[in-house]
Amino acid sequence: MKIDETHDPARTSWVPGADTHRDFPVQNLPYGIFSEAEGAPRPAVAIGDWLLDLSAISGLLPVELHGATLNALFALPAERRLALRRKLSELLSEPSHRPALMPHLRRQDAVTMHLPAHIGDYTDFYVGIHHANNVGRQFRPDNPLLPNYKHVPIGYHGRTSSIRPSGVPVVRPKGQRKPPEAEAPSYGPTARLDYELELGVWVGRGNDLGEPIPIAEAADHVAGFCLLNDWSARDLQAWEYQPLGPFLAKNFHSTISPWVVTPEALAPFRIAQPQRPQDDPRPLPYLWDDTDQQAGALAVELEVHLLTARMRDEGIAPHRLSHGPASNMYWTVAQILTHHASNGCNLQPGDLLGTGTISAPTEEGFGSLMELAQGGKRPVKLGHGEERSFLQDGDEVILSATARAEGRVPIGFGECRARILPAR
Repeated sequence: MKIDETHDPARTSWVPGADTHRDFPVQNLPYGIFSEAEGAPRPAVAIGDWLLDLSAISGLLPVELHGATLNALFALPAERRLALRRKLSELLSEPSHRPALMPHLRRQDAVTMHLPAHIGDYTDFYVGIHHANNVGRQFRPDNPLLPNYKHVPIGYHGRTSSIRPSGVPVVRPKGQRKPPEAEAPSYGPTARLDYELELGVWVGRGNDLGEPIPIAEAADHVAGFCLLNDWSARDLQAWEYQPLGPFLAKNFHSTISPWVVTPEALAPFRIAQPQRPQDDPRPLPYLWDDTDQQAGALAVELEVHLLTARMRDEGIAPHRLSHGPASNMYWTVAQILTHHASNGCNLQPGDLLGTGTISAPTEEGFGSLMELAQGGKRPVKLGHGEERSFLQDGDEVILSATARAEGRVPIGFGECRARILPAR
């Protein structure tokens, strides 16, 4: 991805408040699907606290955008998506366009956001090596990583029907669990509900069944990024995951941020993939590309905040649980996408790939309560007399992310948040 005039730090927008907005200055321009009280869901681009209805101005754009999903946009070649970005950047920065566009701006807090795409398939990976180490150490202190971890990107297929956009509440799931002290399993609400801090990767142009995607071409198949909270019931997971992996512990709800941050917007924030330790195995040739190693990671800072029911009632600001870089990924996005298709599996526009929990090597960057509270052994102090080992009803988890680079305007992903409701 090349840096061009759309990334110019000097470029400003005529939209009120956009230039100082934490997430959506004119250098970002993420896409989403919104609706109003009346009218069908339709595409928009975010700018500051506002969004621009793209279906209403389709005659001004090089790409026609209509309908309730962005799948058609995701399927376009990168050069056509870039042409759309350049035109939107011009429209939202040149004051002469204000009279024509102002009637089609809507405040984001006055609309409903939807899933940005029809998600055909969802696959969750496990690329956060520090998370894998932290959790593995709780079960296998002497051998936290399984033998295949450093050779192959580990993943499993998730459930698309329970993926929801930010703001939709999460009902505490029920399932079988068998605590260590119990003689037999029982059925009931999870007592160990957790969040997982992840990035979501939207698949763009897909591949035909039987045709792998070479790693040198993998970036051309990525349409954008979002935040992903892969809610997890740890007690259900511990009982059910052998031998086939998680099932009811994961499939009850996943939350994503509604705005799609494009690869083009993130071009100035590409950084080198962190070098592997000298003793680690080199990936097999189909997973290695020098260009990907030089610019396959993202300079994105991730944060998790928790807002409890008491904080909400007393007007207390959310408590920051963790923060750390998205570069704490053992495998790049290109590597996981290439591996997914390496056996000829056909990816499709709108498919969603989760990175898996991204954690740092130290506590301030842990990406789950399972790590922060050491499996419930050391509750996290929240202040004001509250603490958490796992999530309680009424708790609200808020994920956020900001891309930063020297000399560049920071851009964000918007919030990925949801509140826990009691089991039904």
